[in-house]
Amino acid sequence: MALAIMVTLVLNLILLFSVVSTVNSLSFNYYEKTCPDVEFIVAKTVKAATAVDKTVPAALLRLHFHDCFVRGCDASVLLNSKGSNKAEKDGPPNVSLHAFFIIDNAKKAIEATCPGVVSCADILALAARDAVFLSGGPGWDVPKGRKDGRISKASETIQLPSPTFNISQLQKSFSQRGLSMEDLVALSGGHTLGFSHCSSFRNRIHNFNATHDVDPTLNPSFAAKLKSICPIKNQVKNAGTTLDASSTTFDNTYYKLIIQRKGIFSSDQVLLDTPNTKDLVSKFATSQDAFYKAFVKSMIKMSSINGGQEVRKDCRVVN
Repeated sequence: MALAIMVTLVLNLILLFSVVSTVNSLSFNYYEKTCPDVEFIVAKTVKAATAVDKTVPAALLRLHFHDCFVRGCDASVLLNSKGSNKAEKDGPPNVSLHAFFIIDNAKKAIEATCPGVVSCADILALAARDAVFLSGGPGWDVPKGRKDGRISKASETIQLPSPTFNISQLQKSFSQRGLSMEDLVALSGGHTLGFSHCSSFRNRIHNFNATHDVDPTLNPSFAAKLKSICPIKNQVKNAGTTLDASSTTFDNTYYKLIIQRKGIFSSDQVLLDTPNTKDLVSKFATSQDAFYKAFVKSMIKMSSINGGQEVRKDCRVVN
């Protein structure tokens, strides 16, 4: 037993060290001499796309999360499937990802200015930051210097945290990436932006378990509303609902809804299941400033996990 605990501690230390060393290898002024306009180009591209489609920021933030949780933030989520290899973007949790064209547009503009210098992984990290800022959220300096990965497998998307996860499954998923419970609660706040299809929360409103048709932790009137949007024999192709009433504004409404038992996903509502996470939900619901500070800190931490090898010329294919 003692040996098993020791092995676990050593593995956790190795993981933590690798995360810390990766963070330290990035820098805020990485492109200062080689591509000084990179941040301006990305921001301009994201702003133009958002002006046309208000769902763009949520899509970019989700794209970045889904990239970082598989193989680190190495833009592997952007790679196309090729031959017999099915890429991450075609894995079950990723088929609803969109806004890939924005990263392509930014990459094209950057390649015209400073070819072969800026990684797709850095463009995606910058675009996610700009998405939050353009939605009324905080801004922050993004550490840069990530490399792009050469491997992308749909089978590995099983590593992504599921909307049906309980608190211990979430904690395990985040801790495996060197992320704490505070990071978990802060990063979950990204659900203040966007939309969910019925398939991601159907488990809570139909046949929940042997004794309850509806998840008893769900507010009854809210459950009735969700049931009307997503009936058991749903025929509407893209039926679903926004994640909160202000789904294009980055704010702390998400945490207020959890306290009212109106979180969309099981993985949202379970944040009340431990004293530690419940206290953080309460803190962020009370203070938007506290949420913003925690979110920025956790985003920098998460987006600094990287394991790439090259700078792709085209974000959709390896060199």
